[in-house]
Amino acid sequence: MGYLYCFGRYSSALFDIDRANNKFTMATVDQYINAATRDNTRKSYQSAIEHFEVQWGGFLPATADSIARYLADYADVLAISTLKLRLAAIAQWHLEQGFPDPTKSPIVKKVLKGIQALHPNQIKQAKPLALKHLEQLDARFADQINVEDKTGNQSAHLRLLRDHAIVLLGFWRGFRSDELSRLQIQHLIIQPNEGITLYLPQTKTEHEGITYKVPALRRFCPVHACSIWVQMAGITAGPLFPAINRWGTLGKASMHPTSFNLILRKILSDAGLEDVNSFSSHSLRRGFATWAASSGWDLKTMMEYIGWKDIRSAMRYIDSGGDPFLTLRSTLPNLT
Repeated sequence: MGYLYCFGRYSSALFDIDRANNKFTMATVDQYINAATRDNTRKSYQSAIEHFEVQWGGFLPATADSIARYLADYADVLAISTLKLRLAAIAQWHLEQGFPDPTKSPIVKKVLKGIQALHPNQIKQAKPLALKHLEQLDARFADQINVEDKTGNQSAHLRLLRDHAIVLLGFWRGFRSDELSRLQIQHLIIQPNEGITLYLPQTKTEHEGITYKVPALRRFCPVHACSIWVQMAGITAGPLFPAINRWGTLGKASMHPTSFNLILRKILSDAGLEDVNSFSSHSLRRGFATWAASSGWDLKTMMEYIGWKDIRSAMRYIDSGGDPFLTLRSTLPNLT
């Protein structure tokens, strides 16, 4: 009897341990699954599902007919890119829940194709930040940093140093706002007068992470600007570009990606540029791509430097300006 009692308690203990291990394993699996999807994508998908269910009144799992009606109802309201995002979110939900994907049905594809034909929309692109704009901003930063340093306004001084580093690094590396917001000081190596090495654990096109390098320049140098910013801010860990409050205290979290648009427009306005709302954080990447193309970079080199995988994405960032053949010159060999 005592043997059976002890064996029963032992078996129960093993069952508890096994159940605890299973919970731990599932928690670990969920953690890795979440890590496979970027936060911005996850939030966009959640918003899309909420729009389909709550605002439109759809049901999940969905049928192909209901998705076709959903697309038709918003055909003249939402951009085609937004509709495609909504479809991607709905498809992802069905796959994760083990249901067939209704977005791949012929009727959904035909409706989407019809919407593209009847409601074409021109892609709105941010105005590229030209090198002359960068020169104006650099001069403006130099003057303002000197003024705030003399007045002893710690908050304004730090903010100017940070924003100066953001503009120069964002331009010469062709970074988007989400990439700038995810840069961590522990993944940054600054070699004065030589260059910067940066590592992003995950990017839009590289889930395994990628290492970037930026050279030191004689003018508008991102290496010098970042070095001064890191030194004066005393950053040793955390985001490279944290938020700064009115008292000059650095936040523990990085700036939100949308904040980069506001910062760029403000400094452009302060520098006397017009139509600042036509600029965004994408202006830094477009500006660099346009400069590189006009400076003789071929498209392959440009794509490798910036990290583009799709040639169509690269072409959209190059602004030919007054030269209608600039984009072609970057893709075709020199035949002259």
